[in-house]
Amino acid sequence: MSDFHRQESAPSDRVREKAREKVREKARDKLIARLKSAGIRDPRVLDAMAATPRDFFVDDVMRHRSYEDRALPIGFGQTISQPLIVALMTEALMVKKPRRVLEIGTGSGYQTAILARLIDLVFSVERIEALAIVAEQRMTALGLTNVQLRHGDGHLGWRFEGPFDGIIVTAGADEIPEALMNQLSDGGRLVIPVGEGDVKELKVLDRIGDAWQQSTIEYVRFVPLKEGVQ
Repeated sequence: MSDFHRQESAPSDRVREKAREKVREKARDKLIARLKSAGIRDPRVLDAMAATPRDFFVDDVMRHRSYEDRALPIGFGQTISQPLIVALMTEALMVKKPRRVLEIGTGSGYQTAILARLIDLVFSVERIEALAIVAEQRMTALGLTNVQLRHGDGHLGWRFEGPFDGIIVTAGADEIPEALMNQLSDGGRLVIPVGEGDVKELKVLDRIGDAWQQSTIEYVRFVPLKEGVQ
């Protein structure tokens, strides 16, 4: 290829990239408007979601659907959660203004990245090693240095880093793992989809000494919270 053609291709590439970025910005703005209309009110959560490029957390074949308000496959039988549910769970967690949060189910790292923009320290456990490795690479690429990732069994939490001000579980559990309850600090909050069957109750549990106060904020579907690692 001649020097002339090499010089001409670069500006053309930049134009195409700028056009793609405008499309992404428009899609992000539309998603944030959708979240607001659905009842998400916390400006911190909305800003964090607007600043987090969801297209960065899906495979190339799914990029055109990145900003749809729906769950998308990420491989290994797992999904990146619906943005509205991510916002709802994050907003519920932020009520307590936690500084140290444990996430169970790193997955693509999308929820992790949003938490990292809001919280001092985020600890995240993922049972599928391949997903944990890619998620860690994404945190590095985004410059999010306040996240610690671990390949492990989410049912066990992360005992040596606890207790935590907040715990968020991004998979559906049949019952609440006792280890997670034990790792929540007094005054802390646990957000978890729990219950029998495919449809779970999205529960919020607040620890008050040895007592627990709980409520259900939504009914949701999640991939199951499984024991062990792979």
